[in-house]
Amino acid sequence: MFTRRNLLKAVPAGAALAGSGLMLSKSMAAPSSLPLSPLLPEGTRAEASLSQLPGKKPLIKLSDRPPNYEAPIEYLRTQITPNDSFYVRYHLSEIPDVDAQSWRLTVGGDGAESQREFSYGELKDMPSVELAAVNQCSGNRRGLSNPHVPGVQWGYGAMGCARWKGVRLKDLLEKAGLKKDAVEIVFDGADGPALEKTPDFIKSLPVWKAMEETTLVAYEMNGESIPHYNGFPARLIVPGWTATYWLKHLTSIKAVTKPEQGFWMNPAYRIPLGKFPVVSRFISQETATSTPITDILVNSLITSHAEGASFKAGSLIAFGGLAWDGGFGIQSVDVSLDDGHTWREASLGENLGRFAFRPFSYSHLAKTKGKNKILAKATNTIGQTQVAQLIQNPAGYHNNVFHSLSFNVT
Repeated sequence: MFTRRNLLKAVPAGAALAGSGLMLSKSMAAPSSLPLSPLLPEGTRAEASLSQLPGKKPLIKLSDRPPNYEAPIEYLRTQITPNDSFYVRYHLSEIPDVDAQSWRLTVGGDGAESQREFSYGELKDMPSVELAAVNQCSGNRRGLSNPHVPGVQWGYGAMGCARWKGVRLKDLLEKAGLKKDAVEIVFDGADGPALEKTPDFIKSLPVWKAMEETTLVAYEMNGESIPHYNGFPARLIVPGWTATYWLKHLTSIKAVTKPEQGFWMNPAYRIPLGKFPVVSRFISQETATSTPITDILVNSLITSHAEGASFKAGSLIAFGGLAWDGGFGIQSVDVSLDDGHTWREASLGENLGRFAFRPFSYSHLAKTKGKNKILAKATNTIGQTQVAQLIQNPAGYHNNVFHSLSFNVT
């Protein structure tokens, strides 16, 4: 059913959807130089490269095996991120090429009444749902931590927003029959470890999250088949939660009556209990000191201009960017041009749904010559806002510090 990684057969990625939202810039060309934050570790800045995977535009390569490639900020100027600009994140290095005709998805487990098997065609014949949602790596911005922490040293681009189409996970579970004593739903994919002792990448969700109307098994991304490097033929979509749960190349779904005990649930992907303002609780996996990472925290990113851009005094600068959160929705974005002493409200763009990027814009008349800085701060509908200082944690998760952009006025 599967063959080992074969770059020449990778499924091509798609282009952006027409009319997918407010465009902050028409330029989607690859950056001419490697756009790395000076806050990244020196070793990361020395070793990272702008590299191209099949079906992708040039992305910032942080590792090749497993492939971990982030999107330059220039690619994050639209509400919907084109397939060929979407970041790539893997934990395991053996990535399959999947034959959609022979692929099967099994649904069962000791928490299910029966075991069912679905082909690619059967999945696509079921009632479908399409929604826009941000996929953000749990460790996005980890490389900006001070002091630095272990893990992939991501900058700003381990995220993207796509229109995902697929089947409700609850519909698949209901076909197998869910027992009352099921506590979690466990997922496995076709990618595997290069070494036998490396733990397989297996994740679980609490039953309540798995049964939400917006949790999907998706087979389309922006109107096309999901690209090879984003999980063809089907992947899990968990809107509002970080991408550690969004399993790629999905092959197995199991309802279980005891909490999943694998490495990737504990000790991996955990945060100190009570340290972050998260709303969603994964109680069956909590301990006295830690809990699995769940909600994406409210955040924003100024994407309209490159760091250090220059403008003439008296010119009107149209700043813009994207804001997002864990699905409560963006209430406002404020900007500051005096290092956070005063804040001014930016204008919000089109709303593609509570899980999607929300664009913002602000026009500034350049008066003060020399080096200037603009800060952005998003607030969601339940009153959560970004922070001025990083909330330290061992894995560098949830970096939602105000984003700043320096610019020069001459």
